[in-house]
Amino acid sequence: MEKRYPIPPFTAETAFEKIQLAKDTTNSQEMGQVVNVYTTDSEWRNHLEFIKGSGQNTTFPTGKWKKESECKLKKEYWAYTENRIAVRFEYEYQDEQGKWYRSYGNENWEFDADGFMVRRSVTINDLEIEKKDVKFMNQ
Repeated sequence: MEKRYPIPPFTAETAFEKIQLAKDTTNSQEMGQVVNVYTTDSEWRNHLEFIKGSGQNTTFPTGKWKKESECKLKKEYWAYTENRIAVRFEYEYQDEQGKWYRSYGNENWEFDADGFMVRRSVTINDLEIEKKDVKFMNQ
């Protein structure tokens, strides 16, 4: 059986590792990498969208990346338990009209015993910013 390391139960060290892997995977915008971290029946909540299953989990990021180009994400540890991790995040992107945004929020993840994400719940607030205020593009 395939495993997605690190696997629960998490320690502080493995929770930090899982967060870094999630950040790197998302910033890669490589669909194969992104989809492979979830179970086939995983559930997501993102803004007002509720997503369930691998079909939607595949199409959702592609649509998001079309609307949010030049996306750069930063995640920070918030808390962890045996099989759950919470992070605070910020990301910046440019929309289809060329406007820049910085999004802030919290993300809660739940993992199965093999280290795959079964639940992802996100709360996001978007703030329009001027191009001169973009801070993540050069990191």
